[in-house]
Amino acid sequence: MKFASVPLAHAEGAILAHSERLTGGRLRKGQVLDAEDIAKLRAEGLAEVTVAELEQGDVHEDAAAQLLARAALGDAEHLSLSNPFTGRVNLIADKPGVVLIDKDKITAANEIDPMITLATVAPLFQVHAGGMVATVKIISYAVSETAVTQAARLVRGSLRLAAPKYATASLIVSDTAEGPGLRGVDAIRDRLTGLGMRLSQTLSCPHEIPALSDAISSASADVILILTGSATSDARDTAPEALRRAGGDVTRFGIPVDPGNLLFLGQLKDQPVIGLPNSARSPVLHGADWVLSRVACGVPISGRDFAAMGVGGLLKEIPTRPQPRRMSGR
Repeated sequence: MKFASVPLAHAEGAILAHSERLTGGRLRKGQVLDAEDIAKLRAEGLAEVTVAELEQGDVHEDAAAQLLARAALGDAEHLSLSNPFTGRVNLIADKPGVVLIDKDKITAANEIDPMITLATVAPLFQVHAGGMVATVKIISYAVSETAVTQAARLVRGSLRLAAPKYATASLIVSDTAEGPGLRGVDAIRDRLTGLGMRLSQTLSCPHEIPALSDAISSASADVILILTGSATSDARDTAPEALRRAGGDVTRFGIPVDPGNLLFLGQLKDQPVIGLPNSARSPVLHGADWVLSRVACGVPISGRDFAAMGVGGLLKEIPTRPQPRRMSGR
């Protein structure tokens, strides 16, 4: 690609290199000049204009962006592409879900040429329907066909969306004499709604193993959520033991995400079970969001996956603590 100042008579079909102000408007940089544009420039008294001209082996920014975006999409379901504009194509989620990313492929493609860029949300990011998952931007007006072809080959199939595989959830709220009761149920419902799920059943019971076990056994939805009236402080505490008594298993207690440390994960036959800490009554970003979204979308969570949550897992301070995580220096 080359830049040059050319007479208006030779500018038609070239790319306008810099925006030009006109009486009553302007021509934007990057647009391909047509006969009407040339007439407007001439009416402004201009004799020449600076343009970018593609050379042999160049690919226009829009075509290059579309090529790269299609390659990143591969045969993934639930994702679609925007129309190219000014060298940009966005990848959009057609439904809520969790974004799965091959980081090595994205990095490799971004190493090919600084003019070729692909930016994504964070791996395992929960996205809503219509949300942007990634954007391809070609910085220059054109790039070499060799570079964009190589980048497309490296990035192929690097993005997927895991959509929710469950439709409904049962929420069991246990309570104590001075407990919070049903406070926070709306926050849990909103979390489910964000995943395209429905809170189909809400059960309440005393915070005692027999009562909680009976409630768990009565849960009829695809996923079981347990919101306890007292903090679960051990893998043998009331809620985990109640799940075991109901015939289920506890597969994980405690996660390196704050707020959310006291979450536990389990299974009752074919129903995933998530024990929610009291802090999940708040609508703020929480470790429960990370776990719920992956469980809802059928994304496995190994012990190593849980351990990896610690990096970036300090989500925010909890203002109700008098001195949240701070100690005075000596």
